Amino acid sequence: MPVKRVLVSGAGGFIGRWSVPALVELGFDVHAVRGVRGARTSMLDLAAAQQHIADLLDPDATAALVERVAPTHLLHLAWETTPGKYSMSPENSRWLAASRGLLDCFIRHGGVRAVMAGSCAEYDWSQVSVCHEAMSPLADAAATAPSPYAACKIALQRSLESYGRHHDLSSAWGRIFFQYGPFEHPERLVASVIGNLLRDRDAPCSHGRQIRSFLHVADVGRAFAALLDSDLEGPVNIGSEERVSIAQMVELIARQIGGSGRVRLGAIAANPGEPAILLPDVERLRDELGFQPRFGLDEGLADTIAWWRGAQGVPGVIARS
Repeated sequence: MPVKRVLVSGAGGFIGRWSVPALVELGFDVHAVRGVRGARTSMLDLAAAQQHIADLLDPDATAALVERVAPTHLLHLAWETTPGKYSMSPENSRWLAASRGLLDCFIRHGGVRAVMAGSCAEYDWSQVSVCHEAMSPLADAAATAPSPYAACKIALQRSLESYGRHHDLSSAWGRIFFQYGPFEHPERLVASVIGNLLRDRDAPCSHGRQIRSFLHVADVGRAFAALLDSDLEGPVNIGSEERVSIAQMVELIARQIGGSGRVRLGAIAANPGEPAILLPDVERLRDELGFQPRFGLDEGLADTIAWWRGAQGVPGVIARS
């Protein structure tokens, strides 16, 4: 059987750390790449993979890495993701250029299949509530210009498709919706609420009427690994079939911790332009890929709360959702 050698960018990130063991389980020879600025992932967390430290924003470093590894597969997760900053950051343009360069190197060194991470931000939120990969309009067709983050992700997805047509490259694009779990950034919704309640503090949130779906990050990592190991082509929504309001989500967390009286719905303003309903159509993920999550929402929140209880310190900041 031919060796499946995969280069995983962003392997030390929130999703990457979960994709690596899933890829190992699927029989890949995994080469995990972390940025030179360092990630919170320890060497032990990625012990099943061969590890590399490289600045993928440096074309020479990227070229040398790809030549050295000669991967047959590419899982590209690295990007600017700092909460409150990534959407409008000029780093988006740098990552778009770097990602195209990485893809070019991958193809020149014999790569056969690439999967890259997209986002639900690519969809035109003013036109859709349930997002379908083939039928829902994208943000660059909206009356208002998309954020730099959305614009660059859309551009990269189209580049990936173009490379596929012209270089006989098999490829897929995972559009991530909402995730949570261990190692989440402390300023994101679930981590923020858990941290505040574990510290017996008030947990200020928005009104909470937004309807969303949340997928445990370990399942997100597994979904990307399964997508890479498949022949599925094109965009695939990575999300959950479970629908829940933010208020219900926060109440589930509070019920498990025992801090319902400390949740403060309406204490902070909702993000401007945030849609009332934003959900993924997961037919491709479920039926074409055959993917099923291991965590339901209750079990996933219990797992996440247990992780934060055992972590060194817990987050305790205002949620951004």
